Amino acid sequence: MSKLTEKRCKPCEGGTKPLTPAEAEAQRARLAEGWRLSADGKNLLREFRFVDFYRTMSFVNAIAHIANLDDHHPDLEVGYNYCRVRYSTHSIGGLSENDFICASKIDQVAAF
Repeated sequence: MSKLTEKRCKPCEGGTKPLTPAEAEAQRARLAEGWRLSADGKNLLREFRFVDFYRTMSFVNAIAHIANLDDHHPDLEVGYNYCRVRYSTHSIGGLSENDFICASKIDQVAAF
């Protein structure tokens, strides 16, 4: 099995089903600590903390770059020293492998 970071997001076409809770949990286990599933299993969430606004915004810009390369965009909540990331594949009403691919790429950025 290839690493999630080596994969690219694929468009979710009609009829694509969201991951089951068990499938989502198995994918979540492949990510760095800190990621969690929402209670309804339709969102992948993580909060990142930083020492200042500059580092926060640098991280947000890196996420934007990842999102544009894979054409898969998270919802972000940003403040002075934090960024909350929420992934969900809106077109299918739940989680897809795309959400976990992008989350794994964010993990790489956060490791620096």
